[in-house]
Amino acid sequence: MSEQVKPNQKNAAGKKQQVTQMFDTISGEYDGLNRMISLGLDQKWRDNVVEMVAATNPDSIMDIATGTGDLVIKMAHKTKASRLVGLDISSGMLEVGKIKVKQEELNKRIEMVLGDSENLQFDNDTFDAITVSYGVRNFEDLEKGLSEILRVLKPGGILVVLETSVPQKFPFKQGYYVYSNLVVPTLGKLFSKDRSAYSYLSESASKFPYGERFNNILIKVGFKDIENYLQFHGASTIYRAIK
Repeated sequence: MSEQVKPNQKNAAGKKQQVTQMFDTISGEYDGLNRMISLGLDQKWRDNVVEMVAATNPDSIMDIATGTGDLVIKMAHKTKASRLVGLDISSGMLEVGKIKVKQEELNKRIEMVLGDSENLQFDNDTFDAITVSYGVRNFEDLEKGLSEILRVLKPGGILVVLETSVPQKFPFKQGYYVYSNLVVPTLGKLFSKDRSAYSYLSESASKFPYGERFNNILIKVGFKDIENYLQFHGASTIYRAIK
């Protein structure tokens, strides 16, 4: 199991509580900072996730750790799913997302739900597809969260995870460390209400069990047919798995 990284290691509060508070605090600035930090590439990577999901023609989709709803909105536009759920533990992020859903006139198709990824409030075998975009590294108990996802997926359903990873080839590996350890925290301090948030996001990304280690966790909890797709030389990875 990966080392657990919290927004404030000195704070006795659990990771889940700290992550919730952190995202509530930065919800208003999150989208803009995300675009800045990823140089806009995160949008293309999310498009790749949507393409994988759309190819399975799902009727029901849940986006976990949906944040402000970017991914679930994209899936509403690109699929014919009759039910789309965006779930997040942060009410602040969801409030921003609800405004975006309303502006897109998708209120009747997208339900934005407050919920805990490790204790999902849905029955077994509910969804055809589940996505998580830059959220699994924030799970307090990674295996429990993935097991819950497996539980609510229908047999044959697809899980697509987009998460940070570390490039392995020169010069991308060296550039990644400089950018994530120096540039990202500096931008966070300059533009964020929570000065520690983007230091945490960089540190949690570096400690996340990406690649084969994450594949092995997916296998352990019961997923099969796992495939990996590196994004921008491995700065992020898309994981595709089947129940």
